[in-house]
Amino acid sequence: MTVHVVFVVPFFMTATLRFVSGAAALPGVRLSVISQEPAEKLPPALRTRLTGHWRIDDCFAAAQLVQATQALAARHGAVQRMIASLEQLQVPMAQARAQLGLPGLTLSAAMNFRDKNRMKDVLNQAALPCARHALIGSADDARAAAATLGFPLVAKPPAGAGAISTFRLNDAQQLSEYLCAYAPRAAEPVLFEEFLQGEEYSFDSVMLNGRVVWSSISSYRPSPLTVLENPWIQWCVLLPRDIDTASYAPIRLEGERALGVLGMRDGMTHMEWFRRPQGAVAISEVAARPPGAQFTSLLSWASNCDFYQAWPRLMIFDEFDPPAREFAAGAAYLRGMGTGRVRAVRGSDTIRREFAELIVESNWPEVGSLQNSGYEGAGYVIFRHPDTRRVEQALQRTVDVVRVELG
Repeated sequence: MTVHVVFVVPFFMTATLRFVSGAAALPGVRLSVISQEPAEKLPPALRTRLTGHWRIDDCFAAAQLVQATQALAARHGAVQRMIASLEQLQVPMAQARAQLGLPGLTLSAAMNFRDKNRMKDVLNQAALPCARHALIGSADDARAAAATLGFPLVAKPPAGAGAISTFRLNDAQQLSEYLCAYAPRAAEPVLFEEFLQGEEYSFDSVMLNGRVVWSSISSYRPSPLTVLENPWIQWCVLLPRDIDTASYAPIRLEGERALGVLGMRDGMTHMEWFRRPQGAVAISEVAARPPGAQFTSLLSWASNCDFYQAWPRLMIFDEFDPPAREFAAGAAYLRGMGTGRVRAVRGSDTIRREFAELIVESNWPEVGSLQNSGYEGAGYVIFRHPDTRRVEQALQRTVDVVRVELG
């Protein structure tokens, strides 16, 4: 018996297509794609493996997803599953699945994960540790929240992702400047949160039947917001090999409880959290999807498990074989100061020579390429080794030696 699966892929980005390829390679899967781009833009090898394709104007409109899925079903047979790896698709996907009678994350749960204000309300009601917050619809709301939350505070979109349009406001002057530049309105509110102090991590997990059956810890060095505030910093992420320690027991406990109250039953999640200076944990936010920024690659390298195929298998067949943590892994994100195109890359040959046996994946910046905005920069390099200290050394050496010059 085969399963007809619809994968919603608005744009054919490289990372997203790795998940699509993983789904297409699964035995027993007939895969169709809904996108905003024409099928001709798909890699030929992947295009030939698809059962069907339907192009629509807006993949974030539930009504269009329903119509496209019905059209694919009429042409290629009944659809049993609808999946997507992008966070922004989770709510319209839930709406479409409800209309089509397909299984998956419920609309209520999708909204819990997508709306960060609602998420924190749900966590607070369950007495789970998270940042104090307020939804801001006017300048008066903002000043009242600042008086309650105190400075510094963080301003962000309620449905943001990847620290986009996220700012730290350190005092009343910066608050006034923010309100002049990004005046909140009731129709477009902003989320204000207390600024969490401490070390930032992620807790990535797989849930089946409402239970966490596998999890991973990643350490951010430093936090993404700090990186965005300091354009000279090249960000690193470390996945230590030994994560079954007492120091991570609190987030394993609170993390699973948080996922349960938010409504996750079966799926992969990405939770960002802080260890406060006194040792207590605080949940920042949670996404009901695989992690981005090469984290899925890092998880795969650390576990000898292809999560680009394991995730679609989980979502299609409700199956997952928890892998062991066999290695430490880490990524250094290569970032030039400012904006523009890469003019030169210094030091990459040194890292290739000194850590050749540790490098398992890389996207070295190329002269002439345009650096992306945000903390990911112009490229990255991933290291893997059984000894966490060796990976830490490689990451530190990389950010010390490699320089990306923009012009």
